[in-house]
Amino acid sequence: MASQDWVDKDFYAILGVSKDASDADIKKTYRKMARKYHPDQNQGDAAAEKKFKDISEAYSVLSSAEDREQYDAIRAMGSGARFSAGGAGGQSGAGFDDMFGGLFNNARGGSRSRGYDASGLPPEFADIFGGAYQGYQQPRPTKGADRTAKTTISFAGSINGTTIGLREPDGEVIEVRIPVGIKDGQKVRVRGKGQPGAAGSGDLMVEVQVTPHDFFVRDGNNIRIHVPVSFPEAALGATISVPTLDGESVKVRVPAGTPSGRTLRVKGKGVKTSKATGDLLVTIDVAVPQKLNKEAEQAVKEFEAATSGENPRADLAGKARL
Repeated sequence: MASQDWVDKDFYAILGVSKDASDADIKKTYRKMARKYHPDQNQGDAAAEKKFKDISEAYSVLSSAEDREQYDAIRAMGSGARFSAGGAGGQSGAGFDDMFGGLFNNARGGSRSRGYDASGLPPEFADIFGGAYQGYQQPRPTKGADRTAKTTISFAGSINGTTIGLREPDGEVIEVRIPVGIKDGQKVRVRGKGQPGAAGSGDLMVEVQVTPHDFFVRDGNNIRIHVPVSFPEAALGATISVPTLDGESVKVRVPAGTPSGRTLRVKGKGVKTSKATGDLLVTIDVAVPQKLNKEAEQAVKEFEAATSGENPRADLAGKARL
């Protein structure tokens, strides 16, 4: 800052404090005004931005005992006068800065010299908004990047949960806990096993692929199975036993007249997760015997004769009409 500027500007008035204000009063007043006029609080307000710069400039001088003493001296000696590099009539004269430059060569060059942030806040006031002015602040340290990996587990492992080990190129084995009920394609996060960074390591994201089962088919949290029944069981009704995920069996009532393809629901016998439990969906397949002995063949013929008036395709033509 030029010495002439120190004459022109009344930093005490800018801060609204008396000339004999204590350091504590100056600091307290500045904190209050900085909070009010800080750019973070006045986005797009040019007047507030200028006010903030003025009070920061004033505080930068008055908060330093040495600078304040020099400022008071310059103000006392130069008050009411203007100085220029050249005198009247073109005669050379001593400029204001020439007169005091040697004496006050430590005059401040701006708020940055004491480690102020780019918005003009001294470091001791960084807590006003939890840090420096957001528009200018230095980037905060960030975590390292995440890494990705894939693994394949058994169907049983996806239903009951399991633990696997992933081996790094350097030989380290990363333990990955697979939660109960995980679905094919879901990802498991292993914290702190990603790339290193200034704010800590990133995470390892493990995509889980589930080997299909030959009998159980997952549908969301439900489990679908196909169960064959005989023609008499489907026609007359029956109670059958079907397997479940937990290795036990459950009794299922097949109503009389159940057609092939009908699905029966068994509540709570599907996939169990931390948030929900699915159902077991039992699709009935009416089994047709490939070979009949003479007695069975005769019985079927008698059944055919007894039901000759029924035509299961009676409505087929109507359904097929365009």
